[in-house]
Amino acid sequence: MTFVIAMPCVDVKDKACIDECPVDCIYEGERMLYVHPDECTDCGACEPVCPVEAIFFEDDTPQDWQHFTTVNAEFFADLGSPGSSAKLGPIGRDHPVVAALPSQCAL
Repeated sequence: MTFVIAMPCVDVKDKACIDECPVDCIYEGERMLYVHPDECTDCGACEPVCPVEAIFFEDDTPQDWQHFTTVNAEFFADLGSPGSSAKLGPIGRDHPVVAALPSQCAL
């Protein structure tokens, strides 16, 4: 099991979770943040600091956002396991599902 970042993060990217994560397993895409499922230790430090409540334990992810479990995992398909988001820095892309979403920014 792992934690999952879901829809409320899209176009927000507060990054408080990145600062709180002791293993640097939260990576920055263009429009949202992603938890690396193989690097996450399930400590839960990220969940309470998210201002938009976008982080869920995998089994507790709301039904409408269950597909974000796959979205988070597939984001790393070509990256493998870099071992540290701090070393890698922002990744200049998003998962295709996220990239295709309409802007979540208020006009």
